[in-house]
Amino acid sequence: MKIKILFSVLLSFIALQVCAKDFRFVQVTDLRYSKNIENKSLDNFIADINKQKDVEFVVFTGDNIEKPSKDNLSSFLKKAKKLKVPFYVVIGDKDVNKRKELSKKEYSLYVHKHVRAYKPKTPNYIFEKNGIVFMVADGAKDVIPSTIGYYKDDVLEWVDANLELYPQKPVIILQHFPLIPPAEKESYYTFKSDKYLEILSKHKNVKAIISGHFGVNKEQTVDGIAHVSTAPFPQYRIIDFIDYDTNNPTLWAEIKEAK
Repeated sequence: MKIKILFSVLLSFIALQVCAKDFRFVQVTDLRYSKNIENKSLDNFIADINKQKDVEFVVFTGDNIEKPSKDNLSSFLKKAKKLKVPFYVVIGDKDVNKRKELSKKEYSLYVHKHVRAYKPKTPNYIFEKNGIVFMVADGAKDVIPSTIGYYKDDVLEWVDANLELYPQKPVIILQHFPLIPPAEKESYYTFKSDKYLEILSKHKNVKAIISGHFGVNKEQTVDGIAHVSTAPFPQYRIIDFIDYDTNNPTLWAEIKEAK
């Protein structure tokens, strides 16, 4: 299945004097990988991405494993390491459970330890590509896991402080739980999302928030920020940012399906 979606990101870059190139990255969400279930779709996805020369990185935006266990995480990472481009992970509600094997801290450190090139050691982290700042924000709970997203005060303070550090660079936030619901699923809503949105309103450098969780493909622009939600794997999203250093940037989002 191939569906091409083009929508304008209604943003002003007047204050952003950056010189950056167009770039492409790939989002996979809600993979729910299990070591006990053969996943040919994931093998085919990796083979397809490895054939492409213009993908900067792949991001897995949460619910990467079916149940929180080191066996599942190890098996997932063994597959992901076959990618020829860097990959990053976001923690979802199915990934962690402090009462079992994996807290959020243990999850992040495990990925860091077992993937040689993987630098993040914490659930919240930042990396930069082609003049774009990518911020991974953690909204999962590992004490009593829930489908309700919860960005704690310390996470919001971290987001606020780091947005202050990059006033002249565009920022893309990668997270599992959307702030603007892409569907009417109250049990999936983010707790007190208005506090998060209030922080974002103070900054003009946030260009998009890329998430999953709800099981639907939807794009909506609210207050100058593109909120992009993606359906579960085997669908995945190829994202192209075009002319993002101009006053009329656009975002190409191609939904594909691994078979």
